[in-house]
Amino acid sequence: MAMAVKLFEMKRLSSGMAAELVGMSRVAFLLNLHRFNVPMVDLEEDELLMDVKNA
Repeated sequence: MAMAVKLFEMKRLSSGMAAELVGMSRVAFLLNLHRFNVPMVDLEEDELLMDVKNA
């Protein structure tokens, strides 16, 4: 799990790929990220503003 979380944090794996690596659902993987002090969403401010604008 720690390796999958680190690869996700480094943006080497998507959340879906990391979840598959550890044998759990994507939702379960994302909900467990807090155990490793890793945020579910790691967007820069401009990326977040664009997402909100395009929503």
